[in-house]
Amino acid sequence: MDEALIQEQERQLQKTGRYYRHVFWLCVPLLCMACYFYGARPLLLCGVALLTGNLCDRLVALLRHRVYTNKDLSNESFSLIIALLMPATVDIYVLVVAVLAGVLIGKEVFGGYGSYPFNPAAVGYAVAAVSWPEQVVRYPQPYTPLPLWDASAVPVSSTIEDTLRSGGILNLNSLAVALGEFAAPMGTGAALVILACCLVLWTQKDVHIGASASFLITCGLIAFFFPRQVGLADSTLFSSLMPRLQGIRDELHTGAMLFCAVFLLNEPYTCAHHRLGRILYGALVGAATMGFRYFGVYETGVCFALLAVNSVSALIDRTEERLYRLLHRLPSERKEAAE
Repeated sequence: MDEALIQEQERQLQKTGRYYRHVFWLCVPLLCMACYFYGARPLLLCGVALLTGNLCDRLVALLRHRVYTNKDLSNESFSLIIALLMPATVDIYVLVVAVLAGVLIGKEVFGGYGSYPFNPAAVGYAVAAVSWPEQVVRYPQPYTPLPLWDASAVPVSSTIEDTLRSGGILNLNSLAVALGEFAAPMGTGAALVILACCLVLWTQKDVHIGASASFLITCGLIAFFFPRQVGLADSTLFSSLMPRLQGIRDELHTGAMLFCAVFLLNEPYTCAHHRLGRILYGALVGAATMGFRYFGVYETGVCFALLAVNSVSALIDRTEERLYRLLHRLPSERKEAAE
């Protein structure tokens, strides 16, 4: 491996390595909630994902003739995120393939740490969702006892997405929604825990509120003005205010929206790097996410939307830099002309 690239990755690790450490440890409370709902199987799945990600890191270090360092937890954090995006009934081989795709294709193919244009966790999830949709987008009900190794006989469904797509409203009270007591990816339902993790990341300056807020606001506005619920789109805003607000609740709390807003959207190498750019980036991901949810076939369309917008995040940064230079050059040129 090129020595200059190794040195550059070491500099990047010193600058952003703390982000991945924080994400890694903040996935633990979500894993605890998953174990509370589904028993010990989420712990097994996350352990397999971590082992796969770590072995990939060691293998790549061997192939590229660099020293493996345990300070880099990026592979482990991506692996945990992929696992938490899966249903608790997913087969182990599907999870292993997802982690391999995320780490090797999403990250290492592009040069490794800090060089990838697409979020590796979203890449891994997308590969698994496209390859095994019957395993990845169908979920067991919480408090269902799951066998530790083979959960293929456990009943699963896509009730949440089917209800929303058919124009219905979720028959869940707000507390059940906030705690994640509905069929969903095993680590993405507990909204209160996710928001607490967001607060910790924000205090550590790991989460850019601009990107996350613009993402959620865009999704909420689209859900409010263009609701999927039957009859709401044709009614006046005031007469259907409460059902529209409940529609926003249902859209934002399902499909791993909050989870992705905290754990995927702010990844330091795929998110836009400037303030206005991050706001635009979050808004674009939000608009694309609602497009995938309204017209696509996957409940967690946010991962596909994120990959689509990742392809233009560098362009957003370059455009903002050009505008910044242009806006600051014009006053100086006018001042010189006046003198």
